Amino acid sequence: MTTLPSPGPEGIAESGTGGYDRGQALHLQRQVAEGFGTDAGRYDRARPTYPADLVDRIIAASPGRDVLDVGCGTGISARLFQAAGCRVLGVDPDPRMAELARQGGTETEVATFEDWDPAGRTFDAVIAAQAWHWVDPVAGAAKAAAVLRPRGRLAVFWNAFDPPEELRAAFGEAFRRVLPDSPSGGFWARPAIDAYRAGCARAADVIRQSGAFAEPEEWLSYWRRPYTRDEWLDLVPTTGGFTRHPEAIQAELLDGLGAAVDAAGGTFAMSYTTIAATAARLGP
Repeated sequence: MTTLPSPGPEGIAESGTGGYDRGQALHLQRQVAEGFGTDAGRYDRARPTYPADLVDRIIAASPGRDVLDVGCGTGISARLFQAAGCRVLGVDPDPRMAELARQGGTETEVATFEDWDPAGRTFDAVIAAQAWHWVDPVAGAAKAAAVLRPRGRLAVFWNAFDPPEELRAAFGEAFRRVLPDSPSGGFWARPAIDAYRAGCARAADVIRQSGAFAEPEEWLSYWRRPYTRDEWLDLVPTTGGFTRHPEAIQAELLDGLGAAVDAAGGTFAMSYTTIAATAARLGP
């Protein structure tokens, strides 16, 4: 059985090599991306949000407030932009996720971004929250340029999370014990921000090479979120590939992760860095 890398959030850092490596062809691993919809309610409940300062910065750098949310999932990021006064259209390949996004008030169409038909519609911003690594990078940049108005903004971003040092070591040990042949343990060997920044830089390179955008920029936002043991264990199964492990492996991993949090007092504060690659579409 092939052991899937987890639980780094999706492919950009799971491999331990920095992600967004076209040689890994993460955008072809649709079976992992499509697994999120098996428990869309948990995904919507447990997944972390995104910082308000990044939302505000993207809006301020865009020519208007019409936003396309690529891989919108259950609408976590879309709702933030809507609350800030934007009109948001979501696109997601999973009908289960899309339905939950609609229930939350986000108009959503079911398609991969590469195959989605904009039907002549254009936007002031194209965003992708924790989703751009599932999109073919070259086709995605070209599609974003095609649907953006002149000077419209493409912003693709990810949450990198880092627990306290002692917990990071304990989480890594739990994965190495249960999945000794998996790269999962290596994910915890160093701060996640290192892998995510490398992955984000690769995303920026593809955007740059498209020739349709001004020089990409890296934007960083720092924030923290407290977790109880139960909240953390609610989040872990929503990470890419986790539910593709046999149920006994999932249970053993969750037991090990829960024991680590118990040993740390039952709660901890996660340090988040939201990392964005962003660029303005060229044009008059």
